Amino acid sequence: GRSANTPPCLIAYLFFFRPEEQTAQLLSEIFSSLDPELRCFLDVCNKAHPFSCLQILVTLNDCIFEMWGKTSALPSSFLNTVLGNMLLLAKSSFNKCIGTLCKEIEEAKVPSKLKVGILPSVSRFEEFVNFSEAAFRTAQRRVELDKAHLRLADSVFNSINSLSSANLKVNTDMVMMENFHHVHCFLCQKKIQCLEGKKREAKQRYSEHMEKYVIGSLGQPLEKLNHFFEGVKARVAQGVKEEEISFQLAYSKQELRKVIERYPGKEVKRALETLYRKIHKCLSPEENLFPVVWHAMEQELLRQYQEFEDLIQRCYVGSGITMEFTMEDLLSYFNSITLSST
Repeated sequence: GRSANTPPCLIAYLFFFRPEEQTAQLLSEIFSSLDPELRCFLDVCNKAHPFSCLQILVTLNDCIFEMWGKTSALPSSFLNTVLGNMLLLAKSSFNKCIGTLCKEIEEAKVPSKLKVGILPSVSRFEEFVNFSEAAFRTAQRRVELDKAHLRLADSVFNSINSLSSANLKVNTDMVMMENFHHVHCFLCQKKIQCLEGKKREAKQRYSEHMEKYVIGSLGQPLEKLNHFFEGVKARVAQGVKEEEISFQLAYSKQELRKVIERYPGKEVKRALETLYRKIHKCLSPEENLFPVVWHAMEQELLRQYQEFEDLIQRCYVGSGITMEFTMEDLLSYFNSITLSST
């Protein structure tokens, strides 16, 4: 029935001259409880599962898309109005969900255990992407989801980047390398168009931190040699002529010989064996990055060796000073260590 407060003349006018408004008003009165009931339903769904707003958003988007595409329903129709209001609520719930998830990802604490591995924030990001892609698999519209994916990707990158200032018991570059590698592999698998830029960024960051990790780790087996030749390069950069380097007290031929004598071949091999065991222990098995990292270390050490030899040739001309191990020796050390560990 109609409301007792509705003037009869208004009803007659609406009925004869504006039937759409008359229909909408009658339906509003008949189904006056529909709007609050639907709001309660949305609340129940949000409390039941934090990601339920995704499925509701997809359903309402598709429903309204179908109505506008296949019927002559007007924007002012009763059903359009009700569904439009519910869609606004669903979008609001979705945005709140994403905001909460972004905060959760950025504030996630790093595990205190020795092997950090894949961070909780990365796992949470994966969980959401997997759930949302399944929910939107047949959706006719995914603008909101693409925006959410970008927001969440920014948050997970910020979470990984924040490790640089964290007081970890393990190597920070190692953890960042593994996590950016994990994100890159995951995005390669999902093939989400809006995250292509993030996929490339993750690959770049993974490569950067692997390089830092490799160089930092290799500073240990040949620490004194590295320190000596870094000093030589610094003096040359400051303007000291290469042929005059050997006349500087700290970088004389005698000092170079002392440093080289500390690294006979057997000591270098022993240091590499220790490094091999340490890296194998620290890297998380799920990423399986050890073979890649160990090969990168081999290439970097060969590069360093060649650089040392070049500096000796340029700065200590005619001295006859050479390293106590050769590049072929280094290759044999790496091969021997790798074979003995397989």
